[in-house]
Amino acid sequence: MSNTTSGSYQFDQDFSIDEIIQDAYERIGLVGTAGHQLKTARRSLNILFQEWGNRGAHFWEVGNTNINLIVGSSTDVNATDEGAGTYTFYRNSVDSAAAAAASPQATTVPTTNVYGITDILNVNYRQNYNTTNQSDTGLTKVARDAYAATANKASLGTPSQFWIQRFIDKVTVTIYPLPNSTAASNYLNIYYVKRIQDVGAYSNATDTPYRFVPCMISGLAYYLSMKFAPQRTQEMKLLYEDEFARALSEDGSPASTFITPKAYYPGV
Repeated sequence: MSNTTSGSYQFDQDFSIDEIIQDAYERIGLVGTAGHQLKTARRSLNILFQEWGNRGAHFWEVGNTNINLIVGSSTDVNATDEGAGTYTFYRNSVDSAAAAAASPQATTVPTTNVYGITDILNVNYRQNYNTTNQSDTGLTKVARDAYAATANKASLGTPSQFWIQRFIDKVTVTIYPLPNSTAASNYLNIYYVKRIQDVGAYSNATDTPYRFVPCMISGLAYYLSMKFAPQRTQEMKLLYEDEFARALSEDGSPASTFITPKAYYPGV
């Protein structure tokens, strides 16, 4: 007779911040933590998530949205940001509202319910949206220098290039050429990556998938060891990096075909 199993798959969903902190402290030999120890641990967990963002280790935050194009009008001094080819995604609703209050030029079109974007991965020019004849054409991502060197940024046509700027409170996408009246009847389809949500209340779960639960605990234990158990910091760091590498190798988007470019050095 087989043993009964739980039939549940929600440990990571029920694993609250206070339990995560407790487990991390136990790994460095501390129990019965309270007060300042809880506050500093929650702060460290937020910092850990920022570090994951620097590593690019949050594939689960990749999202997709469509934004409607606005006819280009950058020669008009009263043109909106979108009319000048720039579409803005704000860090949060507070930043968005502040920008709108400060200037009537503030972008409103693409930002509905899409906050926390840190980078733009891909941009497509989407025709015949929401029909069986939908067609996407990828825009080429260019560097700031290339965009700056463009002679006539007010040119109208079908967008073929984009460049991004990453600010503290927003990310902007600037397209070229500006949409003409035909292109403006279509959309931009954007793949973006968002930051990991803040920790928040102790009763919350984290904005992380189950694959990263082990390295999250190890990472927090490593951070806390630097404050409360420095004699164990090196050990905790090794465990953290090992757990992180395993989680990262399991995450991402595996493909059946890999293309590795071969370097060629003439005359060598």
